[in-house]
Amino acid sequence: MLTSCDDSSLVVDWLCDQTRGKNTSVGCFYCEVSNNDSDPEAPKQQSVTGMLGSLLKQIISGMERIPEEISRAFREQRKSIGGRRPQLPDVVKMLRLITSLQPAIMCIDALDECTGVQRCKLFDSLNQILEKSPHTRIFLTGRPHIRAQVEKSLDQRVVSVCISPTKGDIIRYLRARLDEDETPDAMDGSLKAEILEKVPENISEM
Repeated sequence: MLTSCDDSSLVVDWLCDQTRGKNTSVGCFYCEVSNNDSDPEAPKQQSVTGMLGSLLKQIISGMERIPEEISRAFREQRKSIGGRRPQLPDVVKMLRLITSLQPAIMCIDALDECTGVQRCKLFDSLNQILEKSPHTRIFLTGRPHIRAQVEKSLDQRVVSVCISPTKGDIIRYLRARLDEDETPDAMDGSLKAEILEKVPENISEM
């Protein structure tokens, strides 16, 4: 459950490589909390409708041919919603339909960035999708404190992998970044040694 955005990107890239030519679609969404421009103190949450809508768009765009059932569903939705964007039940319905016709992998990164209310709505939607799509796979990442909620909300159909860096991993990462410094003269040997000593000792669980 614990990973970084870069790690998730590597996983998504690997999944895309592994599923190429296998009639399986891959979609990914990176959760984040951004500040509201009019009120810097108020966090702006991403909606579940937007999250799943983005995944739906990616999964469809990855198909060689859009099934007639999906095209018809979109046409019907455009008529029924009067030009408005599809609501959450509409998006879930189309995801249920498209993933029942073709295997799909949905990746959602940094799930802990969502509020508890949004996560509950998301889990309910994912359960609805999985109910009709046994070949759909979902890859979720987040900090350890949401692990229990994920396992409970997805009916125990969860395999959890905890990832945390070792001190050696952090030192190797720091050395690589320090070696890429474009202004090496700005840092003497003692400062570099202090960074390699202090940072690994004070690393958090992130």
